[in-house]
Amino acid sequence: MRRGTFRDDTVDYAAVGATHSPDLMQYPPERSIAAERTIRIGSGQERFASAGEALLSWTAQKGAGLQLGDVRPASGPMYAGVGFDDEGNPVAPASTEAEQRFDAEGTPFAGAGTTVTVHGRVAGLRADAELRVISVTEEPRRIAFTIGTVSGSVVSGEEWFLIEWRGNDEVWFTVRAFDAPVALAYRLIRPLVRRRRRALFDGYVRAISPMYTTG
Repeated sequence: MRRGTFRDDTVDYAAVGATHSPDLMQYPPERSIAAERTIRIGSGQERFASAGEALLSWTAQKGAGLQLGDVRPASGPMYAGVGFDDEGNPVAPASTEAEQRFDAEGTPFAGAGTTVTVHGRVAGLRADAELRVISVTEEPRRIAFTIGTVSGSVVSGEEWFLIEWRGNDEVWFTVRAFDAPVALAYRLIRPLVRRRRRALFDGYVRAISPMYTTG
C-alpha cells in the first residue's frame, strides 16, 4: 500500500482509512452511515487483471454516471506505507513505487495523493465533489484504492474499492464506504444518504462486473 504526502487540508473528515477496518459496519465514524457491497465478478488471473486495471482507471466512477474533471497526480514525493491483511493487521511495507500510468484518453490512473474532481447526479441528486486518493494497493491477488472527500460534496467520507483474486480462483469486487451528511437536505432527511449510496454502489458494480444485471 502506498500513501500520499498530505497537507492539513487534504480531506474534510478525521477517520482517514476507516474503510479498511473489518468492523466498520458495526462501528462507523461518528455521525456517519456505513455501507458495503461485495459481489463475485468472475474467476481467473485474466479477469482479476482486467478488473484491476478498470478499477484504477476510474471505470467505477464513470459507470456511476460521474464525469471526471481535473485529475491531478500528487505533486510531491510519495512513500511506501504498510499494507493490511484480511483482519486489518499491518504487514510488511511495500518497497517500491509504481510509476504513473494513463488510460487511452491520457487520464492518469488512480495513485496515492491524486486529486480528482467529479461532477454529475446520482439518483437525481447532485454528486459534485473534490476527492483525494488516500492509498493504492497493488499486490499479486489484491488491487485496491481508497478515496476521500476534500470539499464540495453533499456528504463527507471515504470509499474503499477492492478487487480480490481468492485462493479458489474466484474474483470478487468489494466496495466499502461511510458517509456523514453535509448538505442541509441530507442532514434533515438521512434516508437520502442511503439512497445516494445505493445508487453509487449499483453504478460501481455494473461498471466492473459483466454479470451484474440488477440492483
